[in-house]
Amino acid sequence: MTIRKIINKKPLFLISYFLFLIFSLHALTLDETINSLSRVSMNQTVQFRWDPLFRDGVFTIGDHYGAFSVARREGETGFLMFNNRELFNVALPYNDNGRLVFPESFVSTLTGTFSRLRENDMSRFRVAVIIIDPGHGGRDPGAVGNISVNGKNTQVREKDIVLNVALRLRDQLIQRYPDKRILMTRDSDVTRTLDYRSDMANAVTVRDNESIIFISIHANAALNTNARGYEVWHITSSGQPRSLLDTSRSSYSPDINAILNRMLNQEFTSESILLADSILQGFQGVFGNTLPSRGRKANDWFVVRNSRMPAVLVELGFVSNRQDAVLMTGEEGLQRLTASLYNGINNFIGIFERER
Repeated sequence: MTIRKIINKKPLFLISYFLFLIFSLHALTLDETINSLSRVSMNQTVQFRWDPLFRDGVFTIGDHYGAFSVARREGETGFLMFNNRELFNVALPYNDNGRLVFPESFVSTLTGTFSRLRENDMSRFRVAVIIIDPGHGGRDPGAVGNISVNGKNTQVREKDIVLNVALRLRDQLIQRYPDKRILMTRDSDVTRTLDYRSDMANAVTVRDNESIIFISIHANAALNTNARGYEVWHITSSGQPRSLLDTSRSSYSPDINAILNRMLNQEFTSESILLADSILQGFQGVFGNTLPSRGRKANDWFVVRNSRMPAVLVELGFVSNRQDAVLMTGEEGLQRLTASLYNGINNFIGIFERER
């Protein structure tokens, strides 16, 4: 078919035909393609893998991925599939003298779709900030116990245990959620007042579609040295409603604001219970029956009561119990305690963001 016949017959087809020719003449290297994706990744890592045997490749950014097949020759078209949901018919990557190259039209579709998916992520309701509060610190050691290991007496301090676990948890959450802010009320052995902790949490700003969760980490003690196990506390639902509503942004009457404030209290309490249950499940999944669960409990602890967000207080175990104390000071035990919290938080975020 001559160009004139194409013009006379289908002018729109002519535009597509020339665009295909132009894009086919330009191809990007793998590094150039990854650089293009990095510009729309919103600071998330761009990952790429491909199987030379099956000629399948995939780019991944966060929870999204684009999968494709590698063409056997230049100019072949095929499907680029995103998240097993969206299909695009594009010019496929191909092997050029031993290196994989990507047609410009393929890269354009890839970056455009990833950009749209990431923008959608940012607009949906999500947990944007995780605040980790290691209890006590500095002049306040918290609960103190003494254990004997191999004939050597060792003092066990709550402030040291919870900071160790909190730092490990922070690092794991940062790696898992590079698009979320992971904050700590203290990251060293410093004194922090209860007011400071709740004020810091409440000062964090988020957008209307974003939420914050607050996890305060502690260790227990009791006169009964047989007492052991973990427990998770949340605010009571029967107490005086907290002042959660920013009335300066409300145009409603005081009576309506009071109703809205009660509804917000109920919402945060329900979400705190869900967070507590998720963390308990995280401990159960890691420890099974080897560490007793003391269950979910309600109390108006200061940092939980004064934090205007879903908040829980976790007791890892008893420094007054030898088995718990050994667990909370040994490397394996610290890893397992951290994994329990991490799994619980991760599970809560998955449920929270899906349902909201």
